[in-house]
Amino acid sequence: MAKLIYVSGGSFCNIMAIHLAKLKYDPTLKQKGVFSIQPMVLLTSEDAHYSIAKGANFLGFGTDSIIKVKTDDKGRVKPDDLENKIQQCKQNKTTPVMFMATCGTTVLGAYDDLEGVADVCQRHNVWMHVDAAWGGGVMLSDKLKHLTKGVERSDSVAWNIHKMSGAGIQCSALVVKEKGFLEKCNAYRAEYLFQPDKLYDTEYDIGDRTVQCGRKNDVLKVWLMWKGRGDKAMAARVEKAFENAKYLTEKVRSTEGFRLVLPEYQCTNISFWYIPPRLRGKEETPEWWQEVAKIAPNIKARMMLKGSMMIGYQPMSTKGLVNFFRVIVGNPICEKSDMDFIVEEIVRLGDTV
Repeated sequence: MAKLIYVSGGSFCNIMAIHLAKLKYDPTLKQKGVFSIQPMVLLTSEDAHYSIAKGANFLGFGTDSIIKVKTDDKGRVKPDDLENKIQQCKQNKTTPVMFMATCGTTVLGAYDDLEGVADVCQRHNVWMHVDAAWGGGVMLSDKLKHLTKGVERSDSVAWNIHKMSGAGIQCSALVVKEKGFLEKCNAYRAEYLFQPDKLYDTEYDIGDRTVQCGRKNDVLKVWLMWKGRGDKAMAARVEKAFENAKYLTEKVRSTEGFRLVLPEYQCTNISFWYIPPRLRGKEETPEWWQEVAKIAPNIKARMMLKGSMMIGYQPMSTKGLVNFFRVIVGNPICEKSDMDFIVEEIVRLGDTV
């Protein structure tokens, strides 16, 4: 039976997973430290969340220990490249201890092939962690949970229930498959706290499962929300976001001057460029793309000054893409009319850029 703890955010979930992975590889590291063995490395998708770099720094691995695995044109990790990278690690006398897969990447919203990843990780005895901080909400929907097929084969999962599922921030769960492993890695049995002969069941003393010990009762948020909404409403919230995202995708596709970064999206991250009239119909040279790169920041500045909406933008160096808009559809009160407004407002603000 899996165990979970609530920690201070998705980034810390991923950092905790690195901590667990190293101790699964060698339990003596709890006493001897990471300098007692040959170098360890961490593997992840080239489009994964930057928290793995924070964790590598924080836990003494160093960011040079991170090996990036290639992704396909939709942003999904390539299991065959993961296999190749692990083989290279072994040839180089370094130890691959963890691979971090993603369900819902930050930019493109990609869901990695968890079955393919699990096959590789199990073959090489590498800890498989799934960062489902953003996209994990689909697990509540019978219509959408296929996106996370294979998640049950992972060793640990990060899930930000305050994101797609709508709990009050902050509500981040780390689920670990092996029962008792959190205690094994983190417990120090402080006598003034964790006495075995208390009046109540000491199973409720969960402070020794985490490096943080004292924490707020975040699970209460989940319990109250779930009791209030029920299973069907929890699923419907996520499904509505996906329906709105699909509508926005088609609205962008059919509106002059817009160009989707991808033809289809797995999650509710909808990314696109807006090409103003002065740049349409021209040869798409490197200089032309540099002009396009200026459009999203300019339009965002205008929308902020007007106070009409807030939409993020960014480049994506792993794919060689210049600045594009990234709309995250998740608010349950949004309707299709709000999706129309997004497109129409960008046209109003951007036609003279």
